[in-house]
Amino acid sequence: MTDMALKLNGAHHMARPTWKLKETVAFYRDVLGLELVHCVSARGWGRGYHPDFLHFFFDSGNGSTIAFFYYLGHEQPDHLHHRPEFDNDAHHNAWRVETKEELETWRKRLEDNGVEIMYQIEHEVVESIYFRDPNGYYLEIGRPLRSFVPIDVSDAELTLEAAIALEEEMAARGEKLTAIEPVWKAKGELVARRLGKAA
Repeated sequence: MTDMALKLNGAHHMARPTWKLKETVAFYRDVLGLELVHCVSARGWGRGYHPDFLHFFFDSGNGSTIAFFYYLGHEQPDHLHHRPEFDNDAHHNAWRVETKEELETWRKRLEDNGVEIMYQIEHEVVESIYFRDPNGYYLEIGRPLRSFVPIDVSDAELTLEAAIALEEEMAARGEKLTAIEPVWKAKGELVARRLGKAA
């Protein structure tokens, strides 16, 4: 098998720490209805001090799982307390459903179990509902609105190429990129240059 033939085949699991064992089990097993499928109960692993822990897995569909580490006898460190800024909320789990009806049924199930739906939004290629688990982790259930198409690929490449080049230019001047408008402008210039070369 050549390197070019290697590919990832979906997520096996996503893992996070929890300091709320009972609440986490109740939320994922009883509220979301995910089957508890495995639990590692272990003396500390690795070199140096590592606390004893429980590492438990819930079936999240299509061969994937969501897992948690519960460190026995330890309080949640300050740096891991959930803060609702992008440093925490950008890291989230998003599950897929196929239809509007499924999404609405999930919303009703969650609300019937006292889970606050923060918002429901359509954003380009997916319509999603957002909510939090007992740890404050940001969760999403979404339905695809359309498939990715070739223009999405070229648009993504152009956007990131423009942003990287702009960041490097600004860093050389001791500045930081803090707004999206300069990226849009740089991308437009990049598109115009490429169209000019193609003409």
